Amino acid sequence: MRIDSEPVTAVRWSTTVCHRERRRRVHGAVGVAASAVRPSIAILSPFLLLTVLPGLVCAGEPGSPAFVPPVWTVLPFAGMLLSIALFPLFAPHFWEHHYPKVSLLWLIVAIGLMALSVPSGLGIGQTYGARFFSTAEEYVAFIILLASLYIISGGIHISGHLPGTPLLNTAILLIGSVLASAIGTTGASMLLIRPLIRANEGRRYQVHVVIFFIFLVSNIGGVLTPIGDPPLFLGFLQGIPFEWTLRLAPMWFLATTLLLALFFGLDAELARREGRVHSSDPVHFRIAGKRNIVLLLGVVGAVILSGVVHFETTLPVFGFGELHIEALIRDGAQIVLAGLSLWLTAHSVRRGNNFNYAPIREVAILFLGIFATMIPALMLLNARGAALGMDTPAKYFWFTGLLSSFLDNAPTYLTFLAAGMGSLGVTEAAQMIQSPQGVRILEAISVGSVFMGANTYIGNGPNFMVKAIAEQSGVKMPSFFGYMVYSGLLLIPLFLLITWIFF
Repeated sequence: MRIDSEPVTAVRWSTTVCHRERRRRVHGAVGVAASAVRPSIAILSPFLLLTVLPGLVCAGEPGSPAFVPPVWTVLPFAGMLLSIALFPLFAPHFWEHHYPKVSLLWLIVAIGLMALSVPSGLGIGQTYGARFFSTAEEYVAFIILLASLYIISGGIHISGHLPGTPLLNTAILLIGSVLASAIGTTGASMLLIRPLIRANEGRRYQVHVVIFFIFLVSNIGGVLTPIGDPPLFLGFLQGIPFEWTLRLAPMWFLATTLLLALFFGLDAELARREGRVHSSDPVHFRIAGKRNIVLLLGVVGAVILSGVVHFETTLPVFGFGELHIEALIRDGAQIVLAGLSLWLTAHSVRRGNNFNYAPIREVAILFLGIFATMIPALMLLNARGAALGMDTPAKYFWFTGLLSSFLDNAPTYLTFLAAGMGSLGVTEAAQMIQSPQGVRILEAISVGSVFMGANTYIGNGPNFMVKAIAEQSGVKMPSFFGYMVYSGLLLIPLFLLITWIFF
C-alpha cells in the first residue's frame, strides 16, 4: 500500500506542476464548499440573529426559571418531523429541491410562536435567550464535528477485491461496531459506508445492509467510550470517569452479537435467492489517502482534549451564556484538520469516493430546523421531566431512549441525568456511580440515549448522513416511516430483551 498524496516541495507555484494541481484542488474545494455553505448560511441567519438581538433589545437576567413554554409551541417541531417523514414519501421531487425552504419555514413559525408565548412584562431574551444560546452553541459544534469527520474520511479510499458476501459484510459491520467507540459513530460511519456500498453494488438486495450498518456502526457501537457518542461525552464533561462506560460492554456485546447473527442469516438467505456466485479469490484491499487517518485521530484527540483541559477564562455573550476557550480551540482544530485534508489529499482519491458536499449540506440544513424547533420541547422536558414518574432503571431506559429517537439525544441525556440526580438527592453526576441504584440509572440513561438513536433517521447525526450517501450511490432507502418499520421489528424486541436482562 502507498500513500496517495503528493510530496510537499519548496519549488514556486508558477514553476511546479504538482503545486499548480494542488492550487487547483484547493480553489475547487473552496468553491464547492462555498456553494455548499451558502444555503446553510441563508437558513442559519435568522437563527443567529435571534440569538444576538435579544441582548440588544431586552434588558434583564437571562433564563426565567419560572417560565415553561405552552404546549402549542411544540407544534413547529412536530411539523418539522412530519415534513421529514412525509414529503420524501409523497412529494419527493418537491422535497429534493425545496427542503431548505421547508426547514426555514418551520424555523420562522417556531420563532413566531415562541415570541407569542412570552409572558407580559418579559422579553424574549429573558424567557428563551439562554436556551437559544446553548442550542446555537451545540448546533455549531455538532456541525463542525460532522463536517470535519465527513471531509477527512472522504479523503480515505478503500479499494481492492471486496465481494459483498455475507461473511465479508458481517466482518465490516463488526469492525465498524468496534471502531465506533474508538473514533466515534460519525467517524466510523463515514469511513466504512462507502466501501461497504461498493462491495455490494452488484447485488439486488442492498437496503438491509445499510439499515444494519446504521443500527450497529452509527449507533450501538458507540456505547463503550465517551468518544463514541455525544451523550456519553457530555457525561464525561459532567465528571463521570472516562473508563466508566466500559461497564456497558455486556449490553454492547449482547446487542452486537444478536444483530450480527441476525444480519448474517438474513444476508445469506438473500444472497442465496440472488443465486449469487462469489469469487473464491482472497479478499485484498489497499488504502489511498492514509494521511487522513492521522487527521481523523487528530479530530478525536481535539474532542478528548476539550474535555480534559479547562481554561478559567470564558467569553460572555450578551449575558446568555459563555464561550469556553477549550471549545473554541476544539472547533478551530477540527476546521484546520479538515482544511489540511482538502489540501493534502489527491483529487483522484475523493473522486473515487464520489465525494461531494450534498450529504453534509442536507444534514446541516435539516438539523438546523430540528435544533431550533425543538427548543420549547426541551424546555418542557426540563421543567416537567420529573413528573413522568420514573422510579426504575427500566423507565429511565425507555423514556430516555424513545425521546432520544426524535429529540437530540445529547440534551435528552442531560435532562434525564438531572432527573436521576434529583431522585437520588445528589448534586454532581459523579456521585451517581457511588451507589448501586445510581449506577443502574446511569447505565439505563446511557444505553437508552445511544442505542435508541437507531430508531429513526433523525435519532443520531450519522443516520441521516449514511442515508444520504447510500441514496447518492443508487441504494433506494426506505422512507422515514419505512425505516421505523425495520427498527420496530428488529430493534424493539432487542431493547425489550435488554430491559428484561439488565434493567
